[in-house]
Amino acid sequence: MQKTDKIYVAGHRGMVGSAVLRKLTEEGFSNLVVRTSSELDLRKQEEVHSFISREKPKAVIIAAAKVGGILANDSYPYAFLHDNLIIEDNLIHASHENDVEKLIFLGSSCIYPKYADQPLKEDSVLTGPLEPTNQWYAIAKIAGVKLCEALRKEHGRDYVSLMPTNLYGPGDNFDLKTSHVLPAMIRKFHDAAEQGHEPVTLWGSGQPMREFLYVDDVADAVLFTLRNKMSDHLYNVGTGKDITILKLAQKIQKITGHKGEIIWDTGKPDGTPRKLMDVSKIEADGWVYKTELDDGIEKTYRWFKQNRERIREVRFG
Repeated sequence: MQKTDKIYVAGHRGMVGSAVLRKLTEEGFSNLVVRTSSELDLRKQEEVHSFISREKPKAVIIAAAKVGGILANDSYPYAFLHDNLIIEDNLIHASHENDVEKLIFLGSSCIYPKYADQPLKEDSVLTGPLEPTNQWYAIAKIAGVKLCEALRKEHGRDYVSLMPTNLYGPGDNFDLKTSHVLPAMIRKFHDAAEQGHEPVTLWGSGQPMREFLYVDDVADAVLFTLRNKMSDHLYNVGTGKDITILKLAQKIQKITGHKGEIIWDTGKPDGTPRKLMDVSKIEADGWVYKTELDDGIEKTYRWFKQNRERIREVRFG
């Protein structure tokens, strides 16, 4: 991949897409193509095919998706299944039909079965039932992985799927109704600290374990994949280290300066007990993460405070 090659980044205004765009720009890639949702509706097949045919990118990076936490996934199952299915199918099929040389599809660790052996290996996809609260999103992402695998097998396409662990960082969604656990905690602890260190109520028992990856690191993995001929179609992207939700809350409480009580609402669901990624395959190909959790949370919290008045809040329905 040359720095003058045309690269289309789908979903460039989201947390992941903006990090990818930022990384490619920093690395000197000068022919980057983006479109807002008002300029190109990725749910409309004819628009997507016309756009890819006209622009003829050499590479397509799919960071566009409808995303959210447990509550959003559970509340809007059809939107999460339908929109994600149609977005990825339109982009992958249009790329194939127009001979796009390289495609990188970004998914999620939620594609793995709820009780899959830990750490999660790439070959455990479809070996057991999914976590019920986010199965709709997971099924859509599995379909995207299989589309890329099928095109690679049947047509020899250099299409690769990267499955990041839980991501966080600048550009995240901090809306308490639709956000993931880490940005939601930052918002809750920050607001509670500003309101006299009121108690903070968090869902579940605090015992589930999660792995977190700073978003600039997944952008670095995308760059690595662009520059290299990968040996397989599916790779986990993460740190290979996890932490309990309770300990995560304590870290964020300390970083935000909140001094009040933490209340665990055990009547709310925990979600999957553990989600630790086996990242040995991508490490064997030559990529490793860079940002440690404490440093990443501090960077994210600084960004949150600097952008508090204009942070992205996503609502569904």
